[in-house]
Amino acid sequence: MRIIAGKYRSRPLRSIRGLDLRPTSDRLRETLFNVLTAGNPEALAGSGWVDLFAGTGAVGIEALSRGAAMVYFVESSKRATDLIQGNLRSLGISEGFEVLGKPSVRAISDIEQRGVRADYIFLDPPYGMRGAYAESLKALGESAISRNATVIAEHEKRFDPGETFGSLVRFRKLLQGDAGLSFYRVS
Repeated sequence: MRIIAGKYRSRPLRSIRGLDLRPTSDRLRETLFNVLTAGNPEALAGSGWVDLFAGTGAVGIEALSRGAAMVYFVESSKRATDLIQGNLRSLGISEGFEVLGKPSVRAISDIEQRGVRADYIFLDPPYGMRGAYAESLKALGESAISRNATVIAEHEKRFDPGETFGSLVRFRKLLQGDAGLSFYRVS
């Protein structure tokens, strides 16, 4: 696993064997960021991100590498939050992020109470936790942090997380290999 582009391009990231992590593949991450930048490598400059179920931190670190100003890494597992912090340290990243060791719905509420407005919110629960999609997307659909954000859910190709969650409406679904990306915006 490595960073695809930007300041930390080709630098490796660590994962932990045995921890229930399924990092977003390099290929799917590259597709995600190609869609978001649409040929403009500066499109993410200064953006704010929330990386829910962050795991290794690969998506949020990729965003930082491509110019994001702030990334909130949300992960409830202590081992995974330690891994994210280790990956950030190994790249020399010391600012522009916060690691929140708490469940996604609680983190969404906490971030909203701070007045944070995100440009991009990425969520990738463990595939076996299908209920976490509806729970997190519903919380985002009711939250002010997603008002102007693009919300992206990574999921299994054969699982559809749903079309609408409160004010969030899916506007694009992209399938690649065994995975899919669903893109949502507030209607």
